[in-house]
Amino acid sequence: MLLPLQIDYRDVENVPEIDELIRKKASHLERICDHINSCRIIVEKVEKHTRTHQEYHVRLDIRIPPGHEIVVSRDGGRSAPHMELEAEVRWAFETAEKQLRELVEKQHGDIKVHPYQEVQGVIKWINVKDSCGFILTLDGREIYFHRNSILHERFETLKPGMGVRFSEEMGEKGPQATSVKITDVQESL
Repeated sequence: MLLPLQIDYRDVENVPEIDELIRKKASHLERICDHINSCRIIVEKVEKHTRTHQEYHVRLDIRIPPGHEIVVSRDGGRSAPHMELEAEVRWAFETAEKQLRELVEKQHGDIKVHPYQEVQGVIKWINVKDSCGFILTLDGREIYFHRNSILHERFETLKPGMGVRFSEEMGEKGPQATSVKITDVQESL
């Protein structure tokens, strides 16, 4: 394990099995995100005179650059009564793992985008001879494009009805697409 791991036990005896479980779970988090700055775990016994039914409280504080922090701490009033320490540790790490996966997806831009969210328009028609065509936007406008504005595809492979994303600017004769990306979605006009 490379990440700085700090485990604090408060009014709880350091049980080797729990310590090993925490280290194993922290190591798993490190496989999900290899640039965690620090991981602090606090394991404490809850005071008997509190209103909660919770015997143990586990808090995780994970720091990820640039400036992100994941904090997991169960609200005592919402926890299951008399949950074992091992179960409480597992719950805390499972919750942290979900949050960490979401953060990593956002950082890598891997958030799933559904095709209907990505499409800004469809190719209305193509003039192969003049190497240009028009995009029909979702709001009904027509946008001119030239073969040089197509990204990652050959102009000859384009067909009417293909879904596209594009950047738009005002040209000499009206709006034109400066970059066009095919989204491989066939839309009906």
